[in-house]
Amino acid sequence: MRIVHILTALLVAMFIYAIIMEREALLAFAGATPQDAEIVEPLIPEVNPAVSVVALRSNAQPVQSGILLRGQTEAARRVDVRSETSGRVVSEPLRRGASVEAGQILCELDAGTLQSQLAEAKARQTEAEANANVATQLAERGFGAENNAISAMAGLESAKARVLSVERMMDQLIIHAPFAGILESDTTEIGSLLQPGGLCATVIALDTIKLVGYVPELDVIALEVGQRAGARLISGRQVVGQVTFISRSADPLTRTFRLEVTVDNADQSISDGQTAEIVIETAGEIAHLLPQHVLTLDNDGNLGVRVAVDDVARFVPVKIIRDALDGFWLSGLPDTVDVIVVGQEYVTDGRAITVTMQDQN
Repeated sequence: MRIVHILTALLVAMFIYAIIMEREALLAFAGATPQDAEIVEPLIPEVNPAVSVVALRSNAQPVQSGILLRGQTEAARRVDVRSETSGRVVSEPLRRGASVEAGQILCELDAGTLQSQLAEAKARQTEAEANANVATQLAERGFGAENNAISAMAGLESAKARVLSVERMMDQLIIHAPFAGILESDTTEIGSLLQPGGLCATVIALDTIKLVGYVPELDVIALEVGQRAGARLISGRQVVGQVTFISRSADPLTRTFRLEVTVDNADQSISDGQTAEIVIETAGEIAHLLPQHVLTLDNDGNLGVRVAVDDVARFVPVKIIRDALDGFWLSGLPDTVDVIVVGQEYVTDGRAITVTMQDQN
């Protein structure tokens, strides 16, 4: 029994040896070649298989953008009319809110002794003219010194200056409205004593109104004089005007720049000091309206979206122009682009993808 087992083991070992070590010799003996044998290749797993994603085809659209400010209305012109001389007011006061015309008398002061001073100055001017004429004629004929003629002419000029000075003081007794407008305060009461610099009245002009706001320094570079602007007043009324002034000097505390928008107010229905919400139009841009969730970041932290280009995922940086109810308006993309809306977080730049287009209906 042991011999049978030993022989069986030897035969099995020889068979295995022949198959493994003498395979080619056996194939040649059998009339087959190694090329005829079935070649079994090991299964190698595919490297970086394509990732299935869903993309949305987006077309760029023009979008209007603007800068929103909080501000208030201001009168286009506002002047505190003050006295240049001293005197007692002799005119009846005008009440605040009254309309005045340009040149209308607001305050009139008592002339006091100025009338007599003017009469005296004119008399001395007449006397100086006569003396100057006599001295000049005598000097021309050689009967008088030339110095006397020059002195007489100097006296004449001094007399003329005195007349002009008194007339100027007379003119200062009547204070006129510098322009047509509305009285913001009562004129000075009759009998009051006005000193030089004393307030007669405050006049404002409301035929045009200014909308005043303050622009952050990041936005001021996008603005220029002449741009269209609109505003919504606290009453809900909407008005339209143009930017007429942009400060070139920032407020040292807020780092903002004063901006003025001029609006027509011929009916004077807009008052000074009303709160206003101001919107300044900026140049329109071409942008894509995309859902918020498509935004992602690359390895450097740049904001962008992933797009499908020839079945390859690509990262494109974008800029948010403004937000909307349906997402964000984004610039920086081609006019037509396939944006990955599902699966963008599972692909990297250059990764092969299988794209399924989203139904836009």
